[in-house]
Amino acid sequence: MADNIDFALNDHFYDFVDDWNYKFYFLVGGYGSSKSYHVAVKLIKKLLEEKRKALVVREVFDTIRDSCYDLLQEVAEAMGVDGYLTFTSSPMQVKFSNGSRIIFKGMDKPAKLKSLNGVSIVWIEECSEVKYAGFKEILGRLRHPTLSNHIILSTNPVSKGNWCYKYFFQDKKKKVFVLDDEKLYKERTVVVGNTYYHHSTVDDNFFVPKEYVEQLDDLQTHDPDLYRVARQGRFGVNGSLVFPQFVVEPANQVEKEIKAIRTPLEKNGMDFGFVTSYNAALRMIVDHDEKILYIYREYYSRNKTDPEIAEDMKDWKDIVIKADCAEPKAIRYYKQSGFRMKACKKFKGSRAMYTKKVKRFKKIVCSDACPNTIDELQDLTFAVDKDDEIIEDEFNIDPHTLSAIWYALDDYEVSDLKGGGLRTLGTR
Repeated sequence: MADNIDFALNDHFYDFVDDWNYKFYFLVGGYGSSKSYHVAVKLIKKLLEEKRKALVVREVFDTIRDSCYDLLQEVAEAMGVDGYLTFTSSPMQVKFSNGSRIIFKGMDKPAKLKSLNGVSIVWIEECSEVKYAGFKEILGRLRHPTLSNHIILSTNPVSKGNWCYKYFFQDKKKKVFVLDDEKLYKERTVVVGNTYYHHSTVDDNFFVPKEYVEQLDDLQTHDPDLYRVARQGRFGVNGSLVFPQFVVEPANQVEKEIKAIRTPLEKNGMDFGFVTSYNAALRMIVDHDEKILYIYREYYSRNKTDPEIAEDMKDWKDIVIKADCAEPKAIRYYKQSGFRMKACKKFKGSRAMYTKKVKRFKKIVCSDACPNTIDELQDLTFAVDKDDEIIEDEFNIDPHTLSAIWYALDDYEVSDLKGGGLRTLGTR
């Protein structure tokens, strides 16, 4: 019966709707691209063809009724198959005349997701809002014994710090590379292993009003961040960059530039981690005349004891390292182990003040030999309050390498680029 259904689809989604050769289907796109509409088409069409049980998930259950549930009703009517489907609100589900069913769950109530008994297809709508732990839970429980298993994920692009980007594209910190998102934007559909990738924008939706497209185009002037997400459908940085002057250069180029500095200032800092956070130590050179900070070496680890870290960093013993003054016992241990370690200066408001200090460098040059520093600082953005105002000492992540920079530079001041002549307190 499903093969005889005749209804309108956007051209860019034809292949996607009928493709069931892969386990994962990752759809990312801008506003109004019709990706969710075509996921609904794909789901209904499959469940009309085969008796299956599908699960539709969002992070918050209360958002499902006005989104996925209503959309499925709309699509069923557009397809002309609403006579074969029964929509019930308590419990919220869709029953098909052939015995297929669609059920709905929210990840905010994980106890209700204990069992995916009989489920062979999961649609995770706005997957970037779902926590990674929830995705892993679904991944571990989806195992129908006789039918093929599929997970469809749809989302607007978000920050590259989101788990979706790190899992399906690349995670620099873990050195995981799956797909360059630029390749997806260019080719529009890409298959890597068992994942079908699909990119779309409002240009792929023939049925959207012209006025809506014009509204999205206007964002380029008024809100560039939202323009990238809503109009272009691209991952990137959401919010205000903390260090827009941060650049990455090859290690040999950084070494060459450092050697050319007339009076280089050596600065080294360390942030102590714990079981769930990271130990981060950086070696840096300041070019005070040119107002450039060079980061040329890093140490980064987690879940290691002080003796293990001391062994890892034994060739750092001949340099002065400023470390977190909140850890006097750790500093004492490293000093007893032969390190020239000193406690930094911290005080109320120092996080914001030290961040402003680092921002005053004309350029922050990081060696490509420091991947964790790059991962934390290249796309670091400020956190915002409920009024979307920047919080000057809070960020989208906990940047351990920035803490190491704070400590290293606690006795150094960058000249104010607005015209001040602040003196240098640091010495090599």
